[in-house]
Amino acid sequence: MKIKTTRFGEIEVSEQYVFEFVSPILGYNDDKEFVLLEHKSNSNFKWLQSTKTPELAFVVTMAGFFGIDYTYELPEDTQEELDIKTADDILTLNIVLIPHDNPSNSTINLLAPLIFNINTRKGSQVILTGTDFKINHKLFNNDVKEVKC
Repeated sequence: MKIKTTRFGEIEVSEQYVFEFVSPILGYNDDKEFVLLEHKSNSNFKWLQSTKTPELAFVVTMAGFFGIDYTYELPEDTQEELDIKTADDILTLNIVLIPHDNPSNSTINLLAPLIFNINTRKGSQVILTGTDFKINHKLFNNDVKEVKC
């Protein structure tokens, strides 16, 4: 499948990396199909690129890559919506905000993770309840001087 992007130009992507959002990412109701793209080799970051809107892409990562203790209870309705049978079906990614002027001030959204069923390639953004997780959890500790993505 070929898609147009503003960051990568026109690219060919494998269907196995395309996910359909059964519930949209908050604020992006018209974009339901996204592809997961490598940022660069051995990077902890990936791009979640809309297949419809060339300029719409999110930087995503796994909280565990940064030593963040991140466990949550997935709501039953989300499990049903995504047809999740076991924990092995689940891929959890979090949107990252990287400020251009100071990447060491990057934050990760732990309150509203992106949940994927890797077998059915369905996805959904879930707002967790009953947790202290924040939308803007600091990704790096204060003694980080330079960030290489």
